Amino acid sequence: MEKIKEVTTEEWEQVNEFNRQITQEFLEQQHLSPQTLKQYESALKIFFRWVKDYCQNKPITELKPRDALRYQNYLISRNLSSNAVKFKRSAVSSLCGYIELYYADEYPLFRNIYNKKIPNPAKSLRYNKEPLTEEEFNMLIEELKKREEWQMVAYLIFTYTTGCRREESRQLLKEVVNYSKVKDPKTGEEKNYYLTHEIRCKGRGKDGKIRRFPYDDYTMEALKKWLEVRGEDDCPYMFVTKTKDGKVRQISASTFNYWCQEIFSEIVGKRVHPHLLRSSRATNLALAENKSIDAIQKLLGHESPDTTQIYIVKNSDDEIDEIF
Repeated sequence: MEKIKEVTTEEWEQVNEFNRQITQEFLEQQHLSPQTLKQYESALKIFFRWVKDYCQNKPITELKPRDALRYQNYLISRNLSSNAVKFKRSAVSSLCGYIELYYADEYPLFRNIYNKKIPNPAKSLRYNKEPLTEEEFNMLIEELKKREEWQMVAYLIFTYTTGCRREESRQLLKEVVNYSKVKDPKTGEEKNYYLTHEIRCKGRGKDGKIRRFPYDDYTMEALKKWLEVRGEDDCPYMFVTKTKDGKVRQISASTFNYWCQEIFSEIVGKRVHPHLLRSSRATNLALAENKSIDAIQKLLGHESPDTTQIYIVKNSDDEIDEIF
């Protein structure tokens, strides 16, 4: 896949002034999360650089659906994945919707240039979705323990056990090792798990969806071991990196990606990425432990069990075997 270069400050200054102003105004809305805003900003800047280079730097209000189709074909020709093309298309479409809604008095004839007649790019599957089995996950943990990579061990166990996403793991505070187990409000008896502090999860708006994640004694031991090895510092986050000047700061999402691609994948002998841990947890709970979809849905924080079903990867051969 060819990566499209980010727009430089110099390139952005050459973009049509109206396009720059409407982009800034659109990005100042409060209904988008900080992460989504960053992605939208990149996507819109790339689009308007293309408009400068291929559409005479026209204001967006003068563009037509044929220009939208040309831009989509430009992205496809760069061998971007279908999801990447769809996201960049979605960013432009959202901006068009914003103009239609809030600038109807100034541009009454303007319509979203991505209309229904422009088909979405065909879905491209670049990798088989192959979750980690419980055996592979345990083998990975044991190998990392031999290497004394205690932070990686803690990250893997916490992320897998809770089924959380990469950005949610980043927010974990080291104070959780001092938490007590959840108590039953009726009997006062301790349950078999703890709950994290409130963590911002994927969702609309600046605050997104706020959740607390359950974790067990096995996870607690891994977190405590990592903090024991890490020692004392002023950073409140559980997962951290050290800067060149020796300061400890919250880990970046790209570091999790690096661990998965360069270390975990090499150990288990197949492609590993942060979101695979979430799918692996759902699949193993359903198929290996026979847990209900409702229970797995609650763990993953999905609104609908239909979404949870997507995360569970079944071997189609098993279903054929059952028929015959």
